[in-house]
Amino acid sequence: MSARAASISDAEIDHFSQHAEDWWNPDGVFRPLHKLNPVRLAYIRDRACAHFGRDAESRPSLKGLKILDVGCGGGLVTEPLARLGGAVTGIDGSENTIAIATRHAKASRLSIDYKVASVEELTKKKTRYDLITALEVVEHVADVDSFLKALAALLKPGGLLIMSTLNRTPKSFVLGIIAAEYILRWAPRGTHEWNKFIRPSELVSKLQKVRLHADDLTGMVFNPLRGMFELNKNDLEVNYLLSCGFRRK
Repeated sequence: MSARAASISDAEIDHFSQHAEDWWNPDGVFRPLHKLNPVRLAYIRDRACAHFGRDAESRPSLKGLKILDVGCGGGLVTEPLARLGGAVTGIDGSENTIAIATRHAKASRLSIDYKVASVEELTKKKTRYDLITALEVVEHVADVDSFLKALAALLKPGGLLIMSTLNRTPKSFVLGIIAAEYILRWAPRGTHEWNKFIRPSELVSKLQKVRLHADDLTGMVFNPLRGMFELNKNDLEVNYLLSCGFRRK
């Protein structure tokens, strides 16, 4: 990037860049994201289809939508969105990560526009998006307000933003950091800082300030018996998803 934007944290970029080669290893350092992926993708597909009046069972259900995946990493969500028919752009602050994502998409014969960029940089261009995803990103940015303002600027009127992150609760400290990083070793130590987790009420309030109206909050709860995450609207204590639309003045 030509210049570091307000939302970019060099320390976070360096941390993830060190593990870039591991993005597509389901048993590697990004194992939690691989486990989250099925429910994240189901949520994105269903919310987007409901919002844009599409049939979630049709293929490809997101055809014709211009989609931006922010903090795309190696492309774990970006590639499925492309397979669902979206014209997808993926951005990330790590050159190493974008190189891995580009290589994997090429091997998978998928056309995805990957860029090393920040959301602030993208606002300077004329392109706006029907659907924006920012999954497990907001807890890693340096300036949440700048990040959300840029997301709102990049979303078309009538568009849809979908985010996921971690709630700041005692339970998320135990499960999201102590268990995931120190006991189960699903992620490298230091991947998360609990004080950067954001409560749903805080995120909803910040989004309202940039004219984004939250219309759904759904938790992602790990089921140890099944070894997988499940969607649960009544449990937002650890991981949660949020969808919101752009509100006109």
